[in-house]
Amino acid sequence: MTFHDYSITFLGLSLLCFLSPATSSADYIPSTLDGPFVPVTVPLDTSLRGKAIDLPDTDPRVRRHVTGFEPEQISISFLRFRLHMGLLDHRFHFSTTLYVICEFQIGKNVKPLDPTSIDSIVQFGTLRHSLSHEAKGTSLVYSQLYPFDGLLNYTSGIIHHVRITGLKPSTVYYYRCGDPSRHAMSKIHHFRTMPVSNPSSYPSRIAVVGDLGLTYNTTDTVSHLLQNSPDLVLLIGDVSYANLYLTNGTSSDCYSCSFPDTPIHETYQPRWDYWGRFMETLTSKVPLMVVEGNHEIELQAENKTFEAYKSRFAFPFKESGSSSKLYFSFNAGGIHFVMLGAYVAFEKPGEQYEWLKKDLAKFDRSVTPWLVVSWHPPWYSTYTAHYREAECMKEAMEELLYSYGTDIVFNGHVHAYERTNRVYNYELDPCGPVYIVVGDGGNREKMAIEHADEPGKCPDPLTTPDPAMGGEFCGWNFTRTGKFCWDQQPEYSALRESSFGHGILEVKNDTWALWTWYRNQDSSSKVGDQIYIVREPDRCNGYNRLVDHC
Repeated sequence: MTFHDYSITFLGLSLLCFLSPATSSADYIPSTLDGPFVPVTVPLDTSLRGKAIDLPDTDPRVRRHVTGFEPEQISISFLRFRLHMGLLDHRFHFSTTLYVICEFQIGKNVKPLDPTSIDSIVQFGTLRHSLSHEAKGTSLVYSQLYPFDGLLNYTSGIIHHVRITGLKPSTVYYYRCGDPSRHAMSKIHHFRTMPVSNPSSYPSRIAVVGDLGLTYNTTDTVSHLLQNSPDLVLLIGDVSYANLYLTNGTSSDCYSCSFPDTPIHETYQPRWDYWGRFMETLTSKVPLMVVEGNHEIELQAENKTFEAYKSRFAFPFKESGSSSKLYFSFNAGGIHFVMLGAYVAFEKPGEQYEWLKKDLAKFDRSVTPWLVVSWHPPWYSTYTAHYREAECMKEAMEELLYSYGTDIVFNGHVHAYERTNRVYNYELDPCGPVYIVVGDGGNREKMAIEHADEPGKCPDPLTTPDPAMGGEFCGWNFTRTGKFCWDQQPEYSALRESSFGHGILEVKNDTWALWTWYRNQDSSSKVGDQIYIVREPDRCNGYNRLVDHC
């Protein structure tokens, strides 16, 4: 049986070709076989909107347009692909498909809704006007509570998660979600299922974006992304930026700068609802896979964290043997994706590290030739923003990922674009991954423009650890040798540019994949960076082996 699982999430509401800098011909797309490339820094375009502005709650794109018990914030997640006795099983998940049935509440005293008071239903089929199949799911409500006088508390609408099974691969399905007994169903949406996992079968276009937020720049990013018609979207952390707001809705580009004396880092949870409404045009028809960023931590009463993130999205963590929604893996065609958690323990021999070892040990190149790994804060970035914040994670996990021949790594966090040459442990390595930073989705915080190799820009090493990642300093080797920062763009950095945008990955076969990065300021047909990433299994096969990391 072959099984695909998807998750539809929805909220239901109640009445309450480009010339690469490394090439000389505009007709030639370079490949990693041509590298390593001489490092290039694209000059800053001073006309760009480097400071983004959030969409206000009065913007029609974030307002509630449904009535009664109709669902909203519909999204699809891909949960699982497995082979068993020749049948396919796709499963959808509502965090209401996201179907929120009932408006959120915010105030000093809020009473959570009863999630069992309304059904979670998806009707689906391969014909638009014959939705002959039905699946029923589960529902939940989450709250964001603060134990301090004067702060407002939040409780969500009812979030529905529904799995749909029995779907065929590479097939268009139509669906609607809601509760038919309340005469409250969504309009009909559609999506295409993932292809079967094998070396010759791939999603045609995978969009990759990070640090999206909900700004006017975000709208440009999403508009361009939609024009590229992706089959799958990877969101590499930092989603709604609700934690740049106080509970009364007052916002700031820099929370710690504007609100240094707040007793707890507050959030304004309605921004999550606004984000879900705006994104529905995309998320209701294209599977969205998300990994958490630092803006999703959202500490609240009883030291709870990640409540909105874990409630509003679906994750194949159980299916991939993980015990946490903060790290998981899944297959999409011939690609094995691993999504790692940077803000949960990653040290060896900790739980996440041991899970990663087991997941990679089961990874089968004969079924999924490509290994793509993502997490939020980058190991390889030359910008001063967040410079070497994730050094401890790198020291814990890099050797393991390298030993299994990781092909591509996607990160966010730094609000700019950067692509590396193949690299391992800061040295050029023909069998190392290509690291790509795409934290340029257009969020409220400013664009990263300064580089650590510029004169006088190297951060004090002891200021670089991130408290959210444990706060330890792991850069002693560099401080002793005097190479904590380079004095020019390091050779592992192939191309960097301070612009907002998104990327598209097109895997062509078991060894070639085309990566294209699009800038928001360009037309949708023009690209900012393009390269073929080429696997060399014969050359690098020796690295794809199990090693003892005890």
